Amino acid sequence: MTDTVVALRAFNRFHTRFSGALQPSYMESGMGLTAARMLYEIAQGGSTDDSSVLAMELQERLDIDSGYASRILRGFEKQGWVERGRGTDARRRPIRLTETGQAAFDALDIRTRADTEARIAGLDDTQRERLSDALATVRLLLGDQVEDPWEIRLAQAGDLALIASRQTILYNRDYGWGRGMEVLESEVTTAFLRDFKPGREQCWVASRHGRMLGAVMIVDAGEGVAQLRLLHVEPDARGLGIGSALVDQCIAFAREVGYGRMMLWTHTVLAGARRIYERAGFAITSVESHNHFGEPVQGETWEKAL
Repeated sequence: MTDTVVALRAFNRFHTRFSGALQPSYMESGMGLTAARMLYEIAQGGSTDDSSVLAMELQERLDIDSGYASRILRGFEKQGWVERGRGTDARRRPIRLTETGQAAFDALDIRTRADTEARIAGLDDTQRERLSDALATVRLLLGDQVEDPWEIRLAQAGDLALIASRQTILYNRDYGWGRGMEVLESEVTTAFLRDFKPGREQCWVASRHGRMLGAVMIVDAGEGVAQLRLLHVEPDARGLGIGSALVDQCIAFAREVGYGRMMLWTHTVLAGARRIYERAGFAITSVESHNHFGEPVQGETWEKAL
């Protein structure tokens, strides 16, 4: 815990310097960082139909004192950058940029973009992808409520090794399934890559900003049966519907290529996964205990007619 606090504080010190937050005039605009950010939020608009934003929305987005926010807005009004409409009270008065204010914002936005691009000019495409991934992870872990869209894509080179690694780490953390689970995960992913059957098997990855949020694969179990394998969703991405979407992807693929039935193997302790399978129409056909991962655990076979 202490190491994490130290690391986060060190990053904050770096970022305030990197972003120019400590300068009295942000990007030589004549404004401090808070005022510049407020200008940005007004430009983005709010919940109204005419591209204006309510004063209360600005205060909530920036998490600043109402008096401080009012002083900044009064300064914008004196410069002719904003105009306020009528509202039931001061907090509900719509605020919008004037033509002059829009021009001021556009100029600041261009300078900010150019400055940021110059700072990362030395990064190649792979490094930029890693940076985007890392920044998205920081936002997610620290509670950013902005829900950027995620996508489901086909697995790419390197994904199968990452799937095996992430599942091994997560199962070991949550259930203590260490070496035995790692062996199983490695065997499944290696067999998939070595014996892959085009048009009969596939692997999908849910991702956001290049970061893997979850994955699943479907393999040919023989006799017209498709087997769903290695479904997982990262802990900080659960609740977004990713698990169900991945399972639905498998079912759609299995039907499209002509499988008559689907099966999967899971464990009684995996309550979240079991709920997904049940909602998708799978039913338990057999239960059997095993000790492949050390301590005895109850495994379940589920099936679904297609």
